[in-house]
Amino acid sequence: MEQFDLLRFAAGVLETMRLRYFVTGSTATILYGEARFTNDIDIVVDLPEAQVATFCRQFPSGQFYVSMEAALDAVRTRGQFNIIHPESGLKIDVIIPVENSFNASRFTRARRVEAGGELEVYFASPEDAIIKKLEYYQCGGSDKHLRDIAGILKVSRGCIDMEYINKWATALGLGEIWTAASHRVASPQ
Repeated sequence: MEQFDLLRFAAGVLETMRLRYFVTGSTATILYGEARFTNDIDIVVDLPEAQVATFCRQFPSGQFYVSMEAALDAVRTRGQFNIIHPESGLKIDVIIPVENSFNASRFTRARRVEAGGELEVYFASPEDAIIKKLEYYQCGGSDKHLRDIAGILKVSRGCIDMEYINKWATALGLGEIWTAASHRVASPQ
């Protein structure tokens, strides 16, 4: 199974179950920015506890590994769990969002994008992908997040709502990181 096939399968499950979702993380930054390798797909899912068992059953145990206990725990704690495709080594990080105004905004701004061929999938907006990368950088300090932000700004700058990013970066305590990251792209060394 290739990453595209895994995305197609997961999106099919989510849409059949009528669950709100969007792809985020590196898969989204690659869509809006520059290509790089990633072996996982991050998907934010509004998954009610009552649908966890049905959701998990959509990923057959002969092909996938998913722990129903981990999924239930993630829904209850607003965390995340994994769906692994052992044969390919690919995985999906299913992220259950905390209920707050930023995540509500992310769901309303998600956009349906052609992800290859006839497949259309909901993706985080490029602005929201940048903001989450700022958060990841703040938590872990990995330069890959700054490179992902730079890639989006280089490729998609003309269609980025900078005011939206400024607003949320300030509200989420990411203003200094955002200023440094955007200046780094504006005047590369």
